[in-house]
Amino acid sequence: MTIETDVSALCIDVSKVKSLSGESRKSDCNNVRYADPGGWTPLLVLGGATCCLGSALPAGYNIGVMNNPADLMKSFCNDSIRENYNIQLSNHELQILWSAIVSIFLIGGVSGSLIASWLSDRYGRKGALIMGNICGIVGAILFLLVRSVNSVEFFLIARVIVGLSGGLATSLLPMYMTEIAPLKLRGAVGVLCQLGITCGVLMGQIAGLKTVLGTPESWHIMLASFSPLCIAALLVTIALPESPKYLYIIKGEQGKALKELKRLRNMDIMLLQNEITSLQQELAMRSTSEKWSIQRVLKEPTVRLPLFLVCLMQAGQQLSGINAIFYYSNSIFLEAGLGITGAQYATLGTGVANILMAIISVPIMSFFSRRTVLFLSCYLCAGCLTALCVFIILIHTASFMPVFCTIALLAYVVFYGIGLGPIPFFIGSELFDVGPRPAAMSLGSVFNWGGNFVVGMLFPSLQAAIGPYVFLIFAVITLILAQVNRVYLPETQGRSTTDIAAVMTRGFKSRPNAMLAT
Repeated sequence: MTIETDVSALCIDVSKVKSLSGESRKSDCNNVRYADPGGWTPLLVLGGATCCLGSALPAGYNIGVMNNPADLMKSFCNDSIRENYNIQLSNHELQILWSAIVSIFLIGGVSGSLIASWLSDRYGRKGALIMGNICGIVGAILFLLVRSVNSVEFFLIARVIVGLSGGLATSLLPMYMTEIAPLKLRGAVGVLCQLGITCGVLMGQIAGLKTVLGTPESWHIMLASFSPLCIAALLVTIALPESPKYLYIIKGEQGKALKELKRLRNMDIMLLQNEITSLQQELAMRSTSEKWSIQRVLKEPTVRLPLFLVCLMQAGQQLSGINAIFYYSNSIFLEAGLGITGAQYATLGTGVANILMAIISVPIMSFFSRRTVLFLSCYLCAGCLTALCVFIILIHTASFMPVFCTIALLAYVVFYGIGLGPIPFFIGSELFDVGPRPAAMSLGSVFNWGGNFVVGMLFPSLQAAIGPYVFLIFAVITLILAQVNRVYLPETQGRSTTDIAAVMTRGFKSRPNAMLAT
């Protein structure tokens, strides 16, 4: 029996969608009892592991790998400029060059985020992920060549390309995983992007240690060490299923979409009427509208509120100060008397804590509401930031103050990992229907990379100007983020994107939580 015959046998018609919304959901043709495809299947686990390790982890790796061996790479840049151009850089000029090398990764990330929408609709979610893996491999090859060709230009180009790969990953991975996962697991798979990035940051920090690859002879190998994961992911992704939603709604290939859905759920297509009904609902809505582009998403008033929430949460995640915390952690641990080596390993400990919380957040997203988890995370993080500011101010007044600083810092990392870390990455896939979703996710990712860039550029200057009071700025931003979402963010757990989108069509006049007790 073909897939098309299976669909006919189910007697599903758009005009009958409403009649299929009861609790038992029986077929008009026969009394079939439909399964609830809510569990992990081998193919879904493989897809999650591949995307997490092959796309998100390299993005995090390229963020974390630049810190510990920075002096070695600065020395190379200084020598290369002198040998190639007969120019001796001053310390200030060298610092500007190094800032450009570090920051240009973020520019690549923004660029990747902007083109992710077009790529995902043109070549499919899977095809766009493959292109991201290819970018990562190309960037790694350039890293390997940097020392042999003695070229700062190669260094800059490689950073742009791996940034492009990272931008594609943060836009595409949450979208692909939430589209192939059953409704019950949508929040759990949405955490995979944050989990991969945090694991990558930690691996980059470890690789940069002098006892690992952070040496004058091997730092270029260190920069490219993520590439085997990209190669493995490239090969596996080719065999993964395409998103059934993309095939069914965007491409109009219903037969192929249901074939992929059957593979993903590992059960007969006759038992998947609920998911097929949902696909037909979204297809019916899309058939009456024109193609969604970034320009249309920006101008369309019915999606203005969810777009605002996605961009706010993505930027707010970075402006909550997580990267500044990691930047400051080493000095706090030094003040606590741990010594240089001890401070480095303690900083790695914060990375481990971040990873553990990302893992713990997988079941948390399955059992608790998004709003509850997000608000709890925001308020606790704001409290930790305030406490950290006070403890740093008083750090020399008592012997136990450095310990309090360490506790506040670690607590912030833990509470960030519960909600502020994972939720912004996947919330766009729950607020938008499949049509505007790619453009919205791309724009959200742009704000995430932009927020990262702003913190990276401004934090050192703000810290020099106002000291630990800079953490109060992060605390206020985090509280504002929580209050805005308390008013406008609807609960998305266990609800279809069609239902969620319908309560926000009036823009900022919408009050999706008017009847919701928080």
